[in-house]
Amino acid sequence: MKKLFKWIIIIFIGLIIIGVIFGDDSAEQETTAVQPIEEGTANQVTNTTSEQTGAQQEEIQVEDVEGLSRPQKNAVRSAEQYINMTGFSRDGLIEQLSSDAGSGYEVTDATVAVDSLNIDWNKQAVRSAEQYLDMTGFSCDGLIEQLSSSAGSKYTVDEATYGAQQAGACS
Repeated sequence: MKKLFKWIIIIFIGLIIIGVIFGDDSAEQETTAVQPIEEGTANQVTNTTSEQTGAQQEEIQVEDVEGLSRPQKNAVRSAEQYINMTGFSRDGLIEQLSSDAGSGYEVTDATVAVDSLNIDWNKQAVRSAEQYLDMTGFSCDGLIEQLSSSAGSKYTVDEATYGAQQAGACS
C-alpha cells in the first residue's frame, strides 16, 4: 500500500510538472523568488500569482537557519521546492522528504527542516483540495477523507475540512 501511495504521489507531482511546462500561460503566470540560505540569514520563498487567491500565495520563512545542520538546511531547500510545486501537509512533506522515492533525508532531518519553516498548513490544504478538484469530482466528505487519510495527503481533519470548505466542495 505504501509503494502504491508513493507511486500515486510521484505521478501526481509529474502531472503537475507536465501541466506547468505545457499549460496555458495566458490564464495564470507564477513567479517564485528564492534567496539562498546563508549563515545567519533567513531564507524566504514567496509565491505570487496573477490571480492571487489565498491558497496560491504563500510566504515561507525559515525560523532558525543558524541552528540547522547542513543536511537539515538542504532538506529546507528541498521542502521549499516541493511546496512551490504543490500543496503538502506537514506529515506529507516530512514523508516526501524522507522517503526513498522522495528526497531520502533522515526522518529527523526532514522533521527539523519542516518545523523550521513558517508554513500555513490551512493554505496548503486549500491548495491540495483545489488540485484534487481540478483532477476529479469529490463530495465534501470524500475530499475531507482524501485530504486527511494516512493513505492520502495526511492533513489533520481540521485542516482537511478547512481546505475542502475553502475550495468550494462543501457549498
